[in-house]
Amino acid sequence: MSLNELFSTFANNLLPILLIAAAGYILGKFLTVDSRTIGRIVFYIFSPLLVFNLMVTSQLNVQQAVTTVEYTVAVIAVMGLLAFIFGKILRLDRPLLLAVILTVAFGNTGNYGLPLVKFAFGDEALAVASIFYVTTTILFNTIGVIIASLGHTDLKSAILGIFKLPIVYGVVLALLVKATGFVIPISLSRTIEIAASGAIPAMIVLLGLELTKIEWSHSFRALGVGVLTKLLLGPVVGLLLASLFGLQGHAHQGSVIEAAMPAAVATTVVATEYRLEPSLVTAIVFLGTILSPLTLTPLIVFLSR
Repeated sequence: MSLNELFSTFANNLLPILLIAAAGYILGKFLTVDSRTIGRIVFYIFSPLLVFNLMVTSQLNVQQAVTTVEYTVAVIAVMGLLAFIFGKILRLDRPLLLAVILTVAFGNTGNYGLPLVKFAFGDEALAVASIFYVTTTILFNTIGVIIASLGHTDLKSAILGIFKLPIVYGVVLALLVKATGFVIPISLSRTIEIAASGAIPAMIVLLGLELTKIEWSHSFRALGVGVLTKLLLGPVVGLLLASLFGLQGHAHQGSVIEAAMPAAVATTVVATEYRLEPSLVTAIVFLGTILSPLTLTPLIVFLSR
């Protein structure tokens, strides 16, 4: 793994994402941009159509999709458990501990993960990564919200919240199309293709906009364990579990990259909503995103071999 190989991998795969995200960050700093509105456009239109398009056009079969779902659940569970163990060792207070668990368990598998997988490994790996992303989104909007709410949200409400996620309907419709062999009319397929093509650029810009909301935390132990656990152990856990689940080829590449992503931007929204150490959560997201090329670049090189 030479320096030239690392540099070219970074320049070709990570740098384009970081540059567009930086443009979004600068835009958010100097102009009044409503990131919430853009986020809703991505959430309600672009993301579900992107996932639908990927699933319909890919060669991904049902067994591969199920395995990816199981793998995703395992990654989130193991990362959350590691965060809990390290937090207890460092004797973090309950709010700090819950904030660390939230950010370590749930990675930025959408805004950052999907474009990175596409650039590094292509559309087949992207189709697998989209299943990882959908599963993460569902778990985040149930288990993640319960963790952040500190008991203010009951399990029934969290589960019912799944049915408010447009991305779930995108998956269901894609499965129906695949199962029935339904041929989508050209006018509709082109509409879906246009929206799907706009999803990734919009996600990256939104990532930059959301990072403008950074607040620095004085909880340096919690900040350190949150960032380091996610960045250093995420790839290790991803690789070990990929071997355990027998993932190979594009499935192996797409899944492991998603497992190694830094903390999700969405955690800052939930942390702010439920007053769960928002300054700590945003600091973990920001610092983890900035430092992520240091771990993701060698991981991409390793997975490419």
